[in-house]
Formats: sequence, C-alpha cells, structure tokens
Amino acid sequence: MRITELLKTESIELDVKVSSKEEAIDRLVSLMDAGGRLKDKAGYKEGILAREGLGSTAIGEGIAIPHAKVEAVGTPGLAAMVVPEGVDYDAFDGSLAHLLFMIAAPAEGADVHLEALSRLSTLLMNPGFKEGLIAAKSKEEFLQIIDEAEVARFGAPEGAEASEGGKKGTEESGGVKDGASEGANAGAPASGNAGSVKAEIKGYRVLAVTACPTGIAHTYMAAENLENTGKKLGIPLKAETDGSGGAQNVLTREEIAGADAIIIAADKNVEMARFDGKPVIMVPVADGIHKAEDLVKRAVSGTVPVYHHTGAAGSTGIEDGNDSLGRTVYKHLMNGVSHMLPFVIGGGILIALAFLFDDYSIDPSNFGKNTPLAAYLKTIGEQAFGMMLPILAGFIAMSIADRPGLAVGLVAGMIAKMGSTFANPAGGDVNAGFLGALFAGFVGGYIVVGLRKLFSRLPKSLEGIKPVLLYPVIGIFLAAVVTTFINPYMGMINDGLTRFLGSMGGASRIVLGMVLGGMMSIDMGGPFNKAAYVFGTAQLAEGNFEVMAAVMAGGMVPPIAIALCTTFFKKKFTDKERQSGIVNYVMGLSFITEGAIPFAAQDPLRVIPSCIIGSALAGGLSMAFGCTLRAPHGGIFVLPTIGNPFMYLAAVVVGAAVGCVILGFLKKNARQ
Repeated sequence: MRITELLKTESIELDVKVSSKEEAIDRLVSLMDAGGRLKDKAGYKEGILAREGLGSTAIGEGIAIPHAKVEAVGTPGLAAMVVPEGVDYDAFDGSLAHLLFMIAAPAEGADVHLEALSRLSTLLMNPGFKEGLIAAKSKEEFLQIIDEAEVARFGAPEGAEASEGGKKGTEESGGVKDGASEGANAGAPASGNAGSVKAEIKGYRVLAVTACPTGIAHTYMAAENLENTGKKLGIPLKAETDGSGGAQNVLTREEIAGADAIIIAADKNVEMARFDGKPVIMVPVADGIHKAEDLVKRAVSGTVPVYHHTGAAGSTGIEDGNDSLGRTVYKHLMNGVSHMLPFVIGGGILIALAFLFDDYSIDPSNFGKNTPLAAYLKTIGEQAFGMMLPILAGFIAMSIADRPGLAVGLVAGMIAKMGSTFANPAGGDVNAGFLGALFAGFVGGYIVVGLRKLFSRLPKSLEGIKPVLLYPVIGIFLAAVVTTFINPYMGMINDGLTRFLGSMGGASRIVLGMVLGGMMSIDMGGPFNKAAYVFGTAQLAEGNFEVMAAVMAGGMVPPIAIALCTTFFKKKFTDKERQSGIVNYVMGLSFITEGAIPFAAQDPLRVIPSCIIGSALAGGLSMAFGCTLRAPHGGIFVLPTIGNPFMYLAAVVVGAAVGCVILGFLKKNARQ
C-alpha cells in the first residue's frame, strides 16, 4: 500500500488558519472523517486526545503527526493540513507546526497500511520534502510531491516504471535518491523500513531498536533519523523498528556480535536478552528523532556501560537509572497489583454472588454456603481470592529479579498469608495480610538480585544450575526466613490499622471515604488514583468492604459527571465533545475513570477540581450509608452484590450531579 492510497484529496486542506492545538485536531479529525475512514468520529477523537495526553506528537521543526489506533477507525487513512502561519502544538523545541499529518489505524485487522505510514515518517525526515509540501499550490500538487518522493526513495510500484518527473521531483523537493546506493557509498545501509532497497553490508558499528507505544509514526522516524545520522557521520548503522505490525529489519546475531554499541530508543518493552554483554544506550524514542547525532557519537565513544541481562523476556527502553527510588518501587508494586487484580475481581464477585444466591434463614452461621449453588460459588471464589497475596508477592519479586524471582516471591507471599512464625510455622497466630505479602515480594526479589551478584563469580560450567537449583532453593529458604521473622510485626501493623478503622465513628469514616474518593479523581489512573485503589483492595483482604465501596464510587464519578455536563450544559462543549460525552456514560458506569482524561487534558483547571469534589462527596456518602463491596471492579454491573445497593447508587448519582453542576458553572462557553 502506497502513501497516496491512504491520503485522499478530501482529507487534505491547504492554507489553513487555526488558533490552537485543539482547533487543529478538530479540523484534522473532520478531514479524516470526510475521507470516509472513520466508524465513530467522536471515538476517534478520543483516541487522538488520549495519545496526546501521553505527550505531544509534535516532533519539532514545524511538523506534527497526531495518531491513534482505535476501534473507531473503519479503514486506515491519512489526513493532511498545511498551516502557513503555524500553530502551537506543544513541540519540544518551541516551534510552531506548519505541516500536520493525522494517522488513523484500525485496532484490529491486517496491518498492510503500516508500510505506507513508515514510508511517510521516513520521507518527513528528508531535507526539502517538508518545505515542498508546505509550498504546494493545490491538493494535486501536494499528492504529486509525495508520490514522486516515494517513487524516488522506495522505487516504483510493482509493474510500473518511475517517470523522469518522479526521479527529478524528489531531488527538487529534497528527497534522497537511492537509499541502497547512498548507504553503500557511506558505509551504512538504507533505511530498514519495509519497502526500501537494502544493500548487503557487513559489520555495522552501531545498531538501534526503535519503538513507541502505538508503533505507527515515531518508531519509523527515529529509525530513519538514526540511520541518516550514521550516514552523515560515516558510521554504519542499522535500525530495527518494533512497530505495531511487528519487528522489521530485525538485527541478526552476527550483527549484534560485531557492533560497537546498541541504541535502544523506545517507550515500550523490547527484547533485551540478545544484547547481554554489549554496550547499550537506553533512551526514550523521542531522543532518536531529536538527539540522533549525540546518540550515535556517544555509541562509538567507548564510554557506554555494558548491559547485563537478568533473564526477563523484555525490558523497558527508558533507562532505569533515570527513575527515582519512589518511581522504581511504584513500578514493582504496580506489576504485582496488576497481576493480582484478576484473582481479586474474579474471586470477590463469585463470593458476592454466593451470598446473593444463598438463604440466610437456613443457617445464619453458615451464610454463603447453605445451598449447593452458593457453597460451590463461595468455595471457588475463596480459592481464587486466597491466591491474591502470593500472586502479589510473586510478581513484585519477578518485576525486581525477573523469572528467578517468581517462585521465591510466591512462596514468601504464601508464608505471609499463612502468618507463619518461628514459634508456630504452620501459621494462624498473626495476620501479616497485604502488607506482609507486599514486604515479602520486595524481600524475595532483592534476595534473588543479591544471589545473582554472589554467584556471578562461579565458574561458567555452573551457569545452568543457577536458575533451576541455586536461586529457587536458597532464595525460597532465605525469603521464607525473613518473611517469618517480619510476620509478627506486619501482623501488629495490620491489627492496629484494622482496630483503627473499626473504631472510627461516623464522621471519621465519612472523612476517610471522602479522601479516598477524591484521590480517585486527582490524576485519573495515575499514582494518587492507584494509591487509593491499592488501599481499597488491601482492605478487602482484611474484610473491610466499606473502603472498597467508597473507592469505586469515587472512581465512577468523573466520567459520569462529564457526560452529564455535556448533556445539560451543551453550550459549554463543541458538537464533537457532546458526542464524546455519551461514551463517558458507559465508561463511568463501568468504573473506567480514564474516560474523563481527554476532557481533563483539555481543561484541567476546571475539570479536575469539579471531579475531585464530586468524587469526594460520593465516597463520603458511600461510607455514611454503610455500603459494602466485595469485588474491586465492575461498576454498575456488580450493583446486586453491593451491600445497600440503592443508597450506593444514590451516592454515585449525587456525586456525579454535584461535579456536573460545578463544572457547568466553571467552564466557559465553547466556540462552535
């Protein structure tokens, strides 16, 4: 598929005047829709805004490439807009965006369009190409410049001959000639992107891997810029692109062995085991676009530290050394929590259903297991729920020490769950609970890290027995000993917290509910949100079901409040925003707080405070009404299993209504 097959004349607009990034996005989305590429215009815009929320897609030097890969896209496509006066698109270099391409990619289906998208990203890095497009006098000329540059750079379509105009056109617009011949002359290969002609060159001095979360544009632009920089410096460089269509131009074992250094420019996990023992630079993908020359020079300087792989299947491209201690701990904790949640959710809902289908009057002391169906549901639920603490500890340890840490962490988490002590190894005397398992996970992980360093001096002939014998046997024993030692202290803390929560009067419990509910709206999926959520799930393990109810109520409010505001304060929103508001009803009722992020990103000073107040009110009311929740997710779909369900629903409705009214009062009328 060629670039001009993705870009229709209906989706091109020249000589445009826009005053803001938001207006530019609206125009581009409308152009994309005019080309018939979208199934849901509002949903597509939400995807674009969500991607912008991760960081601006302006790449500097007057170019912006907003993109989204979402269900709202029917067929892959491009939209293009030229803004001669420029628009502020939050570029890292402060430049105004004059040339904007928007990319629409379907969430599912064949990725045949990715070759064309990678080609576009490649051409935009070539001198003169951008200027030629900005100066185009008509849509037809705009498309011709692209077509001629694509032919000259990647060759004519199969069965067609490149015209003289095509060969000449790119030279006039600044496109490179034949990537293969230039690469051969410079001692570097042509671009590794699909469709390029490659030269058979041995012995690259520098290798690179580029990857961004969506794998559409930045992946290929970083690769092209690094390869072009290598040519300019006379340093042979090959770049592997880890795009949404899979890895292309994959680095071979021989190339890795012969390279001086590796550059990983990535914002997502890439396969790192193959680079063990090689000097490796790890940076964000944006550095591959903006700091290519510095990276290549640093790669051949001889000062790059050697990377030692620790056994994981993948690793994040951003340097771990750049993370603070708090950020590192947070990442390990979230890895454990994310793997634990399916057990908590599944087990919690099954237990709640057991109570729903049971008959309390048969035997109040055995409520939940009085009928065969209830007994079966509760038994399964208890088994699933009972695995939450070992899973939490196991995957925290695995995040720290990779696969050798999993077994060590799981066993340490089980020891914490049992409440084992030296006086009573079988457990039952103390309740280490969530805190004990959390501690056990970190202990297990760092014990394995220590064992690795200790055993690094062993002969190479013993390398094979480390992961199957030394790490599990010694690691499990040491982690169990430390966890057993610490269990009584964790039990004291847990019991103290439980007594403190139990002794809280009505006013204190309401304040706690307000604080937790409000935290769910501060960053809508960020550290504050996650801290409140983890506290709620931890209290589930201790039997404090009111806390989780308040947390979920607070998390449901932001999307619902925004949806209500788009319905009852229509003048405050554009037509497109009102359409997006409908989606937020579903997301809020499903307890997907992140549905509010696009609105919060556009107007944080008005949206976030309104949502915090509404969420705090919902959390406080949930506590005041004595609502309980045994499962940490589900939204309205688990309403029948919630204790005092009608008052719980009232708490959410009141909180969302208050948030809606405050936002409607604060927000200015939108420009239609």
